[in-house]
Amino acid sequence: MDKLETTRAKRTQKDYTLGFKLAVVDSVEKGDMTYKQAQAIYGIQGRSTVLVWLRRHGKLDWTHLPKSQTMPSKETPAQTIKRLERELADAKAHNLILSKVVEVFENDYGAHARKKSATASSGSSKQTNK
Repeated sequence: MDKLETTRAKRTQKDYTLGFKLAVVDSVEKGDMTYKQAQAIYGIQGRSTVLVWLRRHGKLDWTHLPKSQTMPSKETPAQTIKRLERELADAKAHNLILSKVVEVFENDYGAHARKKSATASSGSSKQTNK
């Protein structure tokens, strides 16, 4: 075998047919793979080539995605509610832990770490007219 026969030629953008592009877009939108996986599997060299195809030929809105998010969310409303309830419970637990740490700090060191609220201080201070 000749060395030229075993090496693959690098593909250029002109090599991609519309049918191929639509098949890749369909696979990504179905969730079979991410756009980066599609690049690796099909040997697509451009970093944003598949994203351009998704924006042009896709059925989903790919124009306003942040860079970290590459696939649309497939959560149902019920799953979203459950996830948000878990996140709220975690935030409440975190808040409770921080409150306890501040309480221990105040008890052990006698310092006041909590900020007084603006409504309490404005109501307690009375201005005298001279």
